Amino acid sequence: MMIGSLNQTGRGNDLNDGHAYPLLIRELLASGLRTASDQNIIYADRHNASYAEFAHRVRRLANLLCHAGIGSHSVVAVMDWDSHRYLECFFAVPMLGAVLHTINFRLSAEQVLYTINHAEDDLILTHRDFLPLIESIRSRLTRPPRIVLLEDDPMEGLPDYALGEYEAMLSEASADFAPPDLDENTRATLFYTTGTTGDPKGVYYSHRQLVLHSLTVAAGLGSIPGPGGLHRDDVYMPITPLFHVHGWGFPYIATLLGLQQIYPGRYDPTKLLHLIAHHRVTFSHCVPTILAMLLAAPQAATTDLSRWRVLIGGAALPIGLAEQARAKGIDVHAAYGMSETCPFLTVADMMAPHRGRDNLPTRVATGRALPMVDVRVVDPSMHDLPPGGPVTGEVVARAPWLTEGYLKNPSASAALWEGGYLHTSDVGYIDPDGTLHITDRLKDVIKSGGEWISSLAIESVVSQVPAVTEVAAVGVPDNRWGERPVLVLCVGAAEPSAVEAAARSAICEAIQSGRLSKWASPDHIVFMPVLPKTSVGKIDKKAIRVRLAAAQ
Repeated sequence: MMIGSLNQTGRGNDLNDGHAYPLLIRELLASGLRTASDQNIIYADRHNASYAEFAHRVRRLANLLCHAGIGSHSVVAVMDWDSHRYLECFFAVPMLGAVLHTINFRLSAEQVLYTINHAEDDLILTHRDFLPLIESIRSRLTRPPRIVLLEDDPMEGLPDYALGEYEAMLSEASADFAPPDLDENTRATLFYTTGTTGDPKGVYYSHRQLVLHSLTVAAGLGSIPGPGGLHRDDVYMPITPLFHVHGWGFPYIATLLGLQQIYPGRYDPTKLLHLIAHHRVTFSHCVPTILAMLLAAPQAATTDLSRWRVLIGGAALPIGLAEQARAKGIDVHAAYGMSETCPFLTVADMMAPHRGRDNLPTRVATGRALPMVDVRVVDPSMHDLPPGGPVTGEVVARAPWLTEGYLKNPSASAALWEGGYLHTSDVGYIDPDGTLHITDRLKDVIKSGGEWISSLAIESVVSQVPAVTEVAAVGVPDNRWGERPVLVLCVGAAEPSAVEAAARSAICEAIQSGRLSKWASPDHIVFMPVLPKTSVGKIDKKAIRVRLAAAQ
């Protein structure tokens, strides 16, 4: 069955079967249009469109893709900075019944080549900045996809293999679009996650999963009382690349709620701080390293950040970084999830009346499960561990939006879901009040003399030492103990010897107070100008271990 032309609410006409109301991505846009058709979506002060104009462009893009031969089950890839164009793809591609592949352009050229070939992309919409990457791998693409060029400042000339330029093609496309009535279990999105070994793995989601995730996160954050959470009067700006788990899902949620949205383009601290101040941004999300970068920028000293709420994910939120953010008036707290969970599972609980707004341990805790999320901490036999610690186990989860598995990888999919729960590979415990605490990644736990040492616990203590801007604790091989912790610090222009003395003093105090095991005192403290990062901005402990091994 086909739905008639897309009307001003964003929904098709003539939906004859009234009780058959599939959970489709188009309904997220329809909801935003109904409540906020005049609200704005802004791209780095280059482009400003109302929701009604945005929906008009989405319909044109859908027709553009149809004319390019894209249809049901086709795969359309995007390589762009965070922009209004990317958001248009978030809606237009799945509405066709096609799959949106968000390419991580920060991967190596070989990894990008692998993901394009593995996904079997039919069309790639790419920013001009990434043409050199495309050209370096184009001869090795197994089924060379067609290319549509995206650019901010139109330039002369197109590659001979390009179908055309996005805006020019969009202007010629009709806005009269009749979207198909899809099964809600139709695959909508695909992206690739990297691990410590092997090729990137494809993670995919259906319309139903994305809609349920959007509704639940909106409900969970919207129920937080007072100034916290996420509300319709917020001004939203992501500082998470849109290729990374749908920008953590918030572009869909923000559109559902009809929020004003600001897309910053390429990340630059000066520009990001300007956009936050100029547009009075109230809600963002990012990994800890991005927040640290912004707080360290000279402009941060003169920028009013007191209305800004920031959700931290992707890695643990160190107490030291939370203290720096609170000193600037930023309402910062942690959340937890992963690529395979769409991503949200838990969020730091600021609702309990006995917990003050400046309770830092509450802010940095992994948090309480969102509605409809079942989180457990289990032993290797999948038996629940008693709440409250100190015994830790693997965190496993179920929710209606978790990925079914990895694309074309049945063995890894089976391992992911062994025992009927998704295995996160994270280690932690659950408080009696239901708060989840992640103590480490399975691959990052330091095993020394039969004792398990939490690298995150060491990092949290040292993050509070003045002058420490980045910190990582990793295990290195030791003939006697199996592994021993090494502390790696970035301290800017500070004197390393003074910082090392302060770090060792902080660790000694934490050991004496029982917050750290006596085995957690590092044998060595190493200084690096900058700690290596992964493609999504997390501190790369694998690369740190390689560097330490080479130095040794």
